[in-house]
Amino acid sequence: MKTTETLSGTSATPLLDTVEIPADLRRLPQSVLTQVADELRYETISAVSVTGGHLGAGLGVVELTVALHYVFNTPEDRIIWDVGHQAYPHKILTGRRDRIRTLRQAGGLSGFTKRSESEYDPFGAAHSSTSISAGLGMSVARDLLDKKNNVVCVIGDGAMSAGMAYEAMNNAGAQDARLIVILNDNDMSIAPATGALSKYLARTTSSGTYIHLRDIAKQLAKKLPRQWERRAARLEELSRTYWTGGAIFEELGFYYVGPVDGHDINQLLPVLKNVRDTKQGPILVHVVTKKGKGYKPAEAAADKYHGVVKFDIVSGTQAKPKQQAPTFTQVFGESLCAEARRDPRIVAITAAMPDGTGVDIFAKEFPRRAFDVGIAEQHAVTFAAGLASEGMKPFVAIYSTFLQRAYDQIVHDVAIQRLPVRFAIDRAGYVGADGPTHAGSFDLTYLGCLPGFTLMSPADEAELRHMIATAVTIDDSPSAIRYPRGEGTGIALPIEGVPIEIGKGRIIREGSTIALLSLGSRLQECERAADLLAAAGLSTTVADARFAKPVDNNLIRKLARHHEVLITVEEGAIGGFGTQVMQSLNAEGLLDGKFRMRALFMPDLFLDQDKPAAMYATAGLDARTIVATAFQMLGREPAAAVLRA
Repeated sequence: MKTTETLSGTSATPLLDTVEIPADLRRLPQSVLTQVADELRYETISAVSVTGGHLGAGLGVVELTVALHYVFNTPEDRIIWDVGHQAYPHKILTGRRDRIRTLRQAGGLSGFTKRSESEYDPFGAAHSSTSISAGLGMSVARDLLDKKNNVVCVIGDGAMSAGMAYEAMNNAGAQDARLIVILNDNDMSIAPATGALSKYLARTTSSGTYIHLRDIAKQLAKKLPRQWERRAARLEELSRTYWTGGAIFEELGFYYVGPVDGHDINQLLPVLKNVRDTKQGPILVHVVTKKGKGYKPAEAAADKYHGVVKFDIVSGTQAKPKQQAPTFTQVFGESLCAEARRDPRIVAITAAMPDGTGVDIFAKEFPRRAFDVGIAEQHAVTFAAGLASEGMKPFVAIYSTFLQRAYDQIVHDVAIQRLPVRFAIDRAGYVGADGPTHAGSFDLTYLGCLPGFTLMSPADEAELRHMIATAVTIDDSPSAIRYPRGEGTGIALPIEGVPIEIGKGRIIREGSTIALLSLGSRLQECERAADLLAAAGLSTTVADARFAKPVDNNLIRKLARHHEVLITVEEGAIGGFGTQVMQSLNAEGLLDGKFRMRALFMPDLFLDQDKPAAMYATAGLDARTIVATAFQMLGREPAAAVLRA
C-alpha cells in the first residue's frame, strides 16, 4: 500500500493524491477530511521549504480550506481569499499541486490569488482588506443576473484593521446582501472558542431556525409602540451579544456566528452548511485559528513564520544568505534614530509593517515616538498631517505600492496644505518574488505631479543617510525619499547625515559624447554601461540626479550642451523623472531637434515575478540596454563583444 509522511511522523493512505480539484474532495466521506488536512499541511510546508514565501497564515487555515471546498460548490460558489497569504493550501486543492513548487518563481505560480491563473481565484488579492468589497460586488451581480451561487470572503491576518473592510460591511449590511464573511481570527479572539457551550452556541447561532426566530423577533418589535420597540430591540441585542461578543458586526447589519474552532473540521462543517443554506444575510462567521498551526518551528517563532525563505523542514532553519551590506531599510531605521536623538520632534509612523520598513529599529529606542496604525495607510498619512500641523516632524514609512492606497490624503491633507510630512518610501522599483502587485512603479509619477513636493532617491546607502538628514530640514513643504528593497552597495557609511542642497545633483565621472543621468540605485548599472562604452571608444559622463523634483536645471543644461546624447535612467513608470528632465530641457529651448534625449523607465506593462536582476533586464534598465540605446541614438551598431561583456 502506498503511504505518505505526515507531520507526526506516522504513515497513512495518501488521500491528497486522489484530490485534483475540489469536486474530488467532495466525493470523499467526511470521516477522512482530518487526514486530508494533515496531508495538505505537510504538502504546504514541503512546498514552501523549497520556494520560500508566506507560510504561517496558510498553515492556520488548512482545516478551514478543506471545509470550505467540501461544503461549497467551487468554482461556481466564489471564495475570495483576502491578501492571498492564506491561499497556498487553496492552490494545492484547486488543480495547482503539480506546480506548487514554482511559487513565486519565474514563470511559476503567483504568491497571491490571481484571476488569470485559475477559475478558482475569482478575485486577485495581494493587498489586504479588499475581499468584502469585491464579494459584495459579486453578490449584487449574482442577484442582478438571477444566479444562485454563494459568495464567501475569508478575511483575517490583520486585514480587519483597515477601514475599507468596515466600509464594505456597512454597505453590505445596509443592502441586506446575501454574503458570507469568514473572519479568520488568528491573533486574539473576541471570545474564547473553548468548551462545549461555545461549540453549541456556534452551531445554534448559525442555524436557519435561530436566524429565522431572530428575524421574527425584530419584525414583532417593529409592531410595538415606539418606546417598547426600542426596549425590545435592546433586550434582543443584549441577550445575544452577551454570549457571542459580536455586537460590532451586528450593528453593521451582519448576523454574527461564532466563535468557531477553525482547526476542528467536525465543528466547521455543520456551521458552514448552515450559513450556506440560510438565504438571509449578510452573515459573519468568526473562526479562531492559530497562525503557523501544526508546524512546531512556526508555532514557536514570534512571527509564526509569516514570511520565510527556503528552510529545512526538520529543524525549521532558514537558509538565509550571508548579508554583505546593510539593507536600505536598516540604514533608514538607524539613520532616523540618529536624527531623532538630536531632534525630539521626529516621530515615525508605519502601517502594520514595522519590521519591513525599519520603524521597529526606531521603536526600540523611541517607543513613545513610534506609531504602528495597522493596515490603514489613509489614516497614517492624515495622522502624520495632524502631527506636522502641530510642529512635529513625522516620517511616514510605507512601501511604495501600499502608499498608493492613501493618494487622496497625500493630495488633500498634505500637499494642498504644504504640511512638512516626510515620506520614507521603501520597495521602490522591482521587488522580485512578490511580483507586480508589490512593485514600486508609480510613486515618482503620482508624487512628481504634486506642487511643492521634494522627491529624492539615493543611489546608495550613504546617500540615503544624507537624504534623511535633508528631509529633517524641510519644514515648509512635504518631501519623500524612495529607495529599493534589499542590500545596499557596501559603500562606507558616513557617521552622520549631512543635508544636501535641495535640487542639487552630482557628477560621478566626466566624459564628452554620451551623458547618462541616473536617478536612484540604477547608478551602478550606468557606471557599468559607461565602462562598456569607454571600451568601445565612447567618452561617457555619469551623473546622479539625486532629486526627481526639483530637478537640477543647471546640471541638465550642462549635460545637454556638452554631449551628443542624453539618456535618463530611473526605476519608475512613464511620467516620472524622465518627464521632469524633458520639461526642463523644453523650458530651456534645448529640445530643438538637434539634441537627442532618451528616457529609460519601466515598460508600460506589469512584469510577473522573477529575480530582480532579470526583471530589470527585461525592463531594459540594465547596463547592456543602456549601451545599446546609446549606440542606437548615435546611429551606430555596437560590436557584439561590447554587449556580451
